Amino acid sequence: MAKKKSDSGATSGGVTEAPAKPYVVLARKYRPQTFDDLIGQETMVQTLRNAFASGRIAHGFMLTGVRGVGKTTTARILARALNYETDTVNQPTIDMPGLGRHCAAIMESRHPDVIEMDAASNTGVDNIREIIESARYRPLSARTKVFIIDEVHMLSKGAFNALLKTLEEPPGHVKFIFATTEVRKVPVTVLSRCQRFDLRRVDVPRLAQHLKSIVATEGASADDDALVLIARAAEGSVRDALSILDQAISTSFGEAGGTVTAASVRALLGLADRGRIFDLLDLLVAGEIAQALGALDTLFQDGADAAQVLADLAEAVHITARVKAVGPDAAGEGLALEEKRRAEALGARLSMALLARLWQMLLKGLDEAGKASNPLAAAEMVLIRIAHISDLPPPDEIIRMLGGAPERRRDGARPATSAPAASVGATANAAPMDAADAPAADFDPEDAGEFDFASDAPDDEDGGLAPRPGQGVSLRPLASFADVVALAGDKRDAKLRLALEEQVSLVRYDGAAGAIDLFLLPGAAPDLANDLREKLNAWTGRRWIVALSKTPGERPIGEVRREREAQEIAALKRHPAVAAVLKAFPDAEVTPVPPKARDRDDDSKTG
Repeated sequence: MAKKKSDSGATSGGVTEAPAKPYVVLARKYRPQTFDDLIGQETMVQTLRNAFASGRIAHGFMLTGVRGVGKTTTARILARALNYETDTVNQPTIDMPGLGRHCAAIMESRHPDVIEMDAASNTGVDNIREIIESARYRPLSARTKVFIIDEVHMLSKGAFNALLKTLEEPPGHVKFIFATTEVRKVPVTVLSRCQRFDLRRVDVPRLAQHLKSIVATEGASADDDALVLIARAAEGSVRDALSILDQAISTSFGEAGGTVTAASVRALLGLADRGRIFDLLDLLVAGEIAQALGALDTLFQDGADAAQVLADLAEAVHITARVKAVGPDAAGEGLALEEKRRAEALGARLSMALLARLWQMLLKGLDEAGKASNPLAAAEMVLIRIAHISDLPPPDEIIRMLGGAPERRRDGARPATSAPAASVGATANAAPMDAADAPAADFDPEDAGEFDFASDAPDDEDGGLAPRPGQGVSLRPLASFADVVALAGDKRDAKLRLALEEQVSLVRYDGAAGAIDLFLLPGAAPDLANDLREKLNAWTGRRWIVALSKTPGERPIGEVRREREAQEIAALKRHPAVAAVLKAFPDAEVTPVPPKARDRDDDSKTG
């Protein structure tokens, strides 16, 4: 018959059972004990190894890095190395194959000669004064007295100042080790007295491999995809990764197979499936608002946080842009093959400009969702905004519409508004073009669309002149007389453009009122003013008044341009490199850049 256990822990037969040991979390259980156990910090370990081997050991160390990369653990290992002592070793050393006389007490933070202080709760001058007084006395049992100050940036200004003198010239038996996550808040006077080591984040593949070895040691099982998700969520922090893994193992305990799966990790962290995130992004860039909102609602019902979905979308946009920029092979080791394939396919459809716009909108949406009382509603509004920009033209297309002209559509067809996915591909890959280099501003009647104001209607009430049927209206802004000359060039009227450049002197120009006063130079046609007025009326759809003045005004535009070109050529000839070329080739000449091909053909074309 089984024996009953009494309240005192003894069985009825008098045999005492040992109490069960408390569970130790993985982050503490697998804390590194030697420098060889540290992962991702090879540069620091090699530097310390060389310093110990050559006897060039500093008296102050500053360990920096994000949370969970091993700053405090490294400080304890360094204190252990400074005081390592066995029957055969009695000097500081990085190689510690076994526990020395002081190692266990140092790693458990209970050694009398290794004093740890949390600066977050000991910020004042009195706390530093205790350290200074203690530094005067030699260590009790160890070789070196080590002061470890964690979160050192929390010390007050007075405490830092009180520490400076001792830190600069400490006794030979004293070493200082500081750890901080905010190194910018540490005074430079302290930093200059220490050797600084920046502990790096552990990359995703290395951290996932580390988690895999721990899972095997624990006798548990986990999918590789799940470990990659945990490593990615930890953002380079080993402690965060072990804490998540600890929770994931507990979550999968008792389930079928007891394996940590990617689905269970996503449910634990509130993450969305990366494939479903790319599906949602595809819907957004295709302008499918209803389906995109439905996909978001499904993700939310499955446990994904609304703000986290926006963050995942931003990460998917970043992956797509990175794959598009550097290729799938160099896009990142932490990406699965399916993610690279989806990102490569999406990047082939979207331009880098559109991806940058999506990134900016998602970042702004993340901030809005964080401040909103209803994050789901905020996320929905962000998706609606993104879906609505899918069929909008890019900025360079708008500039062409306002300052130049859209590209001609050779097929005479306009993009259908019911196919936003096609319009995304068209607008996203449109090549940028400067307004000054825009093509001709006249449209064919069949493809003028909403930008063709051709009409048979008479003049409007405000005096505007309706253009003749089949005549497109230019959208080029005429802010100066030079813009009028450029408009003549856009209209392929080379004769008028040449006359305005060489045969007239501008006296007055008022674009808002539509008034121009000109002085005709020798050789100008007598009817030049009337010809210019009629063509401006037709090109702009408004009335213009072109009058002739009896007194000259400004110099002709062509003369000013030739003089400027001559000055530029003269300055260019004075350049040492050009002068050397001209000296080597006496017959060489420096000439202006010839006009564009379309300008050379103007004589054969009419407006």
